[in-house]
Amino acid sequence: MREVVHVRRYRITGPYRLWLQFTDGLAGEWDFSHLATSDKPVTQAFRDPAFFSEVFLDFGALTWPNGYDWSPEALHADMQAAGVLKFESAAA
Repeated sequence: MREVVHVRRYRITGPYRLWLQFTDGLAGEWDFSHLATSDKPVTQAFRDPAFFSEVFLDFGALTWPNGYDWSPEALHADMQAAGVLKFESAAA
């Protein structure tokens, strides 16, 4: 059975980039720049880099003011598959 994970903390590290720490202690940096080039109506606001910076956590999911959110489980799986996650203590 797979453990349910949430984003515990995040930090903006650059345009369309976030460092994320998950509740299982794994952390890494991820590039979200593809949001700025997506043609979907819900992602059009991301063409403005300032909008990306309005990210916040809602019940452990990355969320933006327009209601767009990102599944923490899917994000964790993508980051793990890409090999960018490593263990970091909660104090990091």
